Amino acid sequence: MSTKRNLLYGTLLFLGTVPIGAVQAQTVLDGAYIKEHTKTQRVVPYPYIREADVMWYRRVWREIDLREKINLPLYYPTEPIQDRKSLFDVIKQGILEDGSITAYDPGPIGMDDEFTKPMLPTEVKALLTKTDTTPSENIYTGAIDTVITNIEVTSEKVKKYLIKEDWVFDRQRSVMDIRIIGLCPMRQVIGDDGEPRGFSKMFWLYFPELRYVLVNWDVYNRENDAERRSFDHIFWTREFNSTITKVSNVYDRNIAQYKIGIDALLQGEEIKADLFDFEHDLWNF
Repeated sequence: MSTKRNLLYGTLLFLGTVPIGAVQAQTVLDGAYIKEHTKTQRVVPYPYIREADVMWYRRVWREIDLREKINLPLYYPTEPIQDRKSLFDVIKQGILEDGSITAYDPGPIGMDDEFTKPMLPTEVKALLTKTDTTPSENIYTGAIDTVITNIEVTSEKVKKYLIKEDWVFDRQRSVMDIRIIGLCPMRQVIGDDGEPRGFSKMFWLYFPELRYVLVNWDVYNRENDAERRSFDHIFWTREFNSTITKVSNVYDRNIAQYKIGIDALLQGEEIKADLFDFEHDLWNF
């Protein structure tokens, strides 16, 4: 009896020396079951396209607005949680922490989308962090001090993406193959008055390289939490909505350069319909 009493006393003494939070972290299960499966998917390679089999080809630029309901899984969560991150947080980690993604400079006016100038991680970090100085009165001395504030570009501020893709009809397989070539995050620009001033291109990413990172990050599935899709799956199956902003043309100009407002949107929809009709008109029954 004395031995059991000593053992119980020793156990209570040990628990008293361990922080309560540490004990709870070991005993509390946040969920109905233990998730033991580690997700390590492999990228499904694109089918090979032989140049001689390319019967028709067109390059298209699209804009994805993350504020649209169907695109919300790419935007949320704006702050990383236990099992999910937003698309921009995944990209930022791949560039700054893992070093597995290369960012490319869009040029001084944002027109270079040909991956000509790779950016160093330090350059990307400087792009994502802005130093702001504001004058402030010192309540003790009355002097005007300069307050330095670091403003970071967070996932919440990246609300649009620009996509560059190729539409190729492969007559060997008799399919219209759509290949995303580049992805460009666009941050919202806020003026000095606090009002939005449009969007600015940050950097371009080579999508075939980016796929190796996106394939192992989950995206929220509205129908079933146990069946999560990866970011790569979302882009592969085209589970997003977008607006065509440019198609290859002799002037190399965007739709916004010759159409404005609702006319630009209608022009993009007209191009989308032409691509759809062209694919179906290739078949004769």
